[in-house]
Amino acid sequence: MKKILFVALSFLLMSIAVQAQKYAIIDTRYILDKLPDYKTAQSQLDDVAIGWQKDIDAQQVELDKMYQNFEAEQVMLTEELKKKRETQLYNKEKELRDLQRKRFGFEGDLFKKRQELIKPIQDKVYNAVQKMAVFRGYDFVLDRSEGITIIFADPKLDKSEDVLKDLGVR
Repeated sequence: MKKILFVALSFLLMSIAVQAQKYAIIDTRYILDKLPDYKTAQSQLDDVAIGWQKDIDAQQVELDKMYQNFEAEQVMLTEELKKKRETQLYNKEKELRDLQRKRFGFEGDLFKKRQELIKPIQDKVYNAVQKMAVFRGYDFVLDRSEGITIIFADPKLDKSEDVLKDLGVR
């Protein structure tokens, strides 16, 4: 009897605790898209990436041309010259892969540039969300833009506009 009473009382307390939690939903993608600073930073980042990609593409065209020349001249080359050309092609290809990795790889130049340009804006949004959550007493703030699957959310729970107001954006 005591166990049943204990279990029933536990369920009652848990249901009261669950009801007491306040939560909000935001959409950081929506918020960031509304920030002029973010649009500027994203545009700068895109311009840098396009420039780097053009450089890589130009080097790829040069490498392709070297391969075509090698294929055309291969029959007339001595074994020693073939080896030398193959080494040149290998080195050029490796150089190109290294450049791609340096520019666009994990923790490459693009990642660092993104950290430099966009991270401060994301931190500003995070701080505004945190300030709003503390001020309004939210226990949870869920972001529906990245990875969390929300089947249904009442639109009145979406506090993205409030975060934008706190950031001074309308």
